[in-house]
Amino acid sequence: MSPALPSLFACLAAYLLGSVSFAVLGARLFKLADPRTYGSGNPGATNVLRSGNKKAALFTLLGDALKGTAAVLAARALALPEQTVGLVALAVFLGHLYPVFLKFKGGKGVATAAGVLLALMPWVGLATLATWLATAYLSRYSSLAAIVAALLAPAYAMLFAGAEDYTGVILVISLALLMKHRGNIQRLLAGQETKIGSKNQA
Repeated sequence: MSPALPSLFACLAAYLLGSVSFAVLGARLFKLADPRTYGSGNPGATNVLRSGNKKAALFTLLGDALKGTAAVLAARALALPEQTVGLVALAVFLGHLYPVFLKFKGGKGVATAAGVLLALMPWVGLATLATWLATAYLSRYSSLAAIVAALLAPAYAMLFAGAEDYTGVILVISLALLMKHRGNIQRLLAGQETKIGSKNQA
């Protein structure tokens, strides 16, 4: 068997795990409308919260985060090379953004990115999460919190880099997050973005 096959299989499995939408699963479990049919149409925890069901939103948030964490921890438990661990982290994240099960139309990736970072480089994950929470609390904009956290995550990675340096992986994740939030960036600049709790927030 080729030495590259275990890494290939690991990345494929991570992508498929990332493609599992806990927003859609939660909607079915809690007997709610498909989150792609209301609000922003985004299959993520923020949009699920607009259904008024906080348990479904929490289920989505934790599920999307934990799949990112699980993929990275599983790769390490299998003693895969660190380069493969980084690729697995990217694969599970990209699976959430472009899920094969939802015709490649997934969420914006904030929760999954957080789960990946906490497992990949815990101090970077904690610093990024703290940045998101502080920005969201001060501004009341979920999108702005995600944007600021994405901008600072690579800097945190360089700050906390040691024997295991995933700065490049985290930079790619950050750029993908910013791309997914480009509509939010435009609305923020135009003063049209709605705050946390608004039913129309995208």
